[in-house]
This record gives sequence, C-alpha cells and structure tokens, in this order.
Amino acid sequence: MTLRIGVIGTGAIGEDHIRRITNTLSGAKIVAVTDVNTEQAKAVIKKQKLDAKLYETGHDIIQSKEVDAILVTSWGPTHEEFVLASIAAGKPVFCEKPLATTADGCARIVDAEVKHGKRLVQVGFMRPYDKGYRALKDVVATGKIGEPLMVHCAHRNPVVGDNYTTDMAITDTIIHEIDVLRWLLDDDYVSVQVVYPRKSKKSSSHLQDPQIVLIETAKGIRIDVEVFVNCQYGYDIQCEVVGEMGIAKLPEPAKVLMRSEAKRSVEILTDWKQRFIDAYDIELQGFIDAVNQGQPNGPSAWDGYAAAVTADACVKAQQTGQIVPVTMKQRPAFYNK
Repeated sequence: MTLRIGVIGTGAIGEDHIRRITNTLSGAKIVAVTDVNTEQAKAVIKKQKLDAKLYETGHDIIQSKEVDAILVTSWGPTHEEFVLASIAAGKPVFCEKPLATTADGCARIVDAEVKHGKRLVQVGFMRPYDKGYRALKDVVATGKIGEPLMVHCAHRNPVVGDNYTTDMAITDTIIHEIDVLRWLLDDDYVSVQVVYPRKSKKSSSHLQDPQIVLIETAKGIRIDVEVFVNCQYGYDIQCEVVGEMGIAKLPEPAKVLMRSEAKRSVEILTDWKQRFIDAYDIELQGFIDAVNQGQPNGPSAWDGYAAAVTADACVKAQQTGQIVPVTMKQRPAFYNK
C-alpha cells in the first residue's frame, strides 16, 4: 500500500520532510501540498519534482478523498486547528512540534482523539528514534546500572538570532529533553525550577543565557538540564544517567579521530539537522509503516500534552524563580494501550 500524504506547510521542515518521503523513504508519496505562501508551495513542488496537487487551504487537503494522511508542518499556532480537523475527518496526522501552542489546546486534541476511539495523532518528537538514545534506553530499561537516581543533560547551540528570547530556551530548545527524558525514564514530572548562572557576553541583551532547568520526577529522580544557546563551539547534546550501580552516557556522534597541526581532535557538529538526520528518517518511516498497518504508534497526543504542561511550568519558573509544580490531568486509559 502506498500512503497518500497531504502536506500543510512547505517551510524548511515541511520541505525537508517532503524530500525524505519522496527520495529516501518507502510506502508513501506526497499527493497534496498547501502553504499560506502559494509561491513557496509552487517552488517546493517544482524543486522536489512532485506529482502533487496544490490546494488552497489545509482544510481542503484534509477533506480531500485523494489524501489518506496529513503532515502538519505549518506555523505553530495553526497546528491545533489542523490536527483537530484531521481527527474529525478520521485521518492519521503527523504534527511537528508543538502539537498546540498551549496545554489547553493539547488537552482538546487529547479529548478529541479519545472520543474518536482510535489513535490518529503522532507528534514530531524525533529523539526517541535516535540510535544513541535507543541504546541508552536499553541500558536503563534492562537495569544494567540499577535504578536511575540522577540525570545530567546539556543542550548547546553555537549561536541564535536576536529574535530568540529567554522563554524560547524552554519552548523551542529543551522541549526535546522534556519529551525524551519522560520516555527514557518511563516517568512523569512533578516539579521544575530554573536558575540563571552568570550571563554570557555572547548573548543578546534581552536573552538570559545560559540557563539551568532542574526537574523532579514522580519516582524521585533529579534531572538537571543546561541550556546554552550561544556556546560558540558547536551543536552539542549530552545526557548522562547516574544509576545505583553505574553510569550510562549518550553516545557521541561517530566522527574521525584526527592527529594534525600538533593536535589530537574530533570535529563537533554545528547543525542540529545533521545531528539528528537519521532520527528524522526513522521517525517518518515509522509513521508511514504504522499507519499502513493500522494506526500511528510514535509519540502521542498525550506526550504532546505532557510536554506542553511541563514547558508552561518551566516558563513560570523562569519568571518567578520559584519551584513550580507540574500538574497534569489524569492520563486516559486510552493511551495505555
């Protein structure tokens, strides 16, 4: 079966997903495209050599009988609207983060999917598909280091633009840690706190950088996440789990060890798209295969809701300097399947 996919939003991530579905993955084809910038959509169709129809709106794609599944890669504030419409139409939908821009919006999507009675939504959190994180998950889940006690993480970018704000360190950057650590530890969060170290001279006047986010889980695990988005030296993702009987660390990306210019060195990536390029491929292939077999089984609408609630608490912690509780509604049994 070839899954016929309609794409809502042809910006950078939308075009990249179109490219991988068309040229790298199997079991699906792009048959419909739309964007608020019609010329952009036309250019992507031409560049990617698509045999796809250009639709006026996302809702036209969702309602089309020629489309089996929806890929939402439009502007974040439109995600909730298009995901809810996809659920109403009974069509599987892959939605890039955020699932919605508010926790209430994510809750509405959860309620709509539960009412529908079948999983239709997958959220674009790609890190659980990264081979390194999967290897780390296996070590933790099989008890090779005993029960986890602490987790030390870092999310570092070389530079960000002047439009990057202090709250974006949560909503755009460590939102990935928020999601992947719930999955890695099979645990939920109960409280968060944000503290500010000495500010880097490389950050904009309006940006507090770096930051440290402290998280407590329901099992009592303590997590610290350093987010440093003007670190200058590269794109660097670190994760170390401290257990009762050992320590497990996220593998570094494979790079050639060089001896030159009187130095022994290994190159560090500077582009997040290169760091997780394989994970994106595996993630989208997984969505295609799962839908062709019945329904999505990747990060769920509930995972999107949990991430949004935690992010909201982190932003409040940024603003108040207080320890903020993470309060979620009861998880529907629907998501325990």
